[in-house]
Amino acid sequence: MRTYYFDMKDGIPTRDRTGLEFATSAGAIEHSRDLARRLRHDPRITDRRLSIVVVDETGAEIHREPVYPAAVKASLA
Repeated sequence: MRTYYFDMKDGIPTRDRTGLEFATSAGAIEHSRDLARRLRHDPRITDRRLSIVVVDETGAEIHREPVYPAAVKASLA
C-alpha cells in the first residue's frame, strides 16, 4: 500500500498532511473523483477553479480532478 495525499487547490493550495493508503494510483484517482463530486454539492464552495490534486508519497502530482469540470472547459474555450 502506498500513501496518497489529496490537496485542494484554487490558487492557494491547501495541503493534505495525513493522506490515505491505496493499493494502486487508480484507487487514489477514483477517490479524488468522489471527493470532487461531494464538494461540487457543498454550498460553501464558491470558487469554480477548485481542484483536488493527488500527490503520491514521493511528492509527485499524479492527477488533478476539477471540482467543477464545466468551469474548466469554459475557461479553456
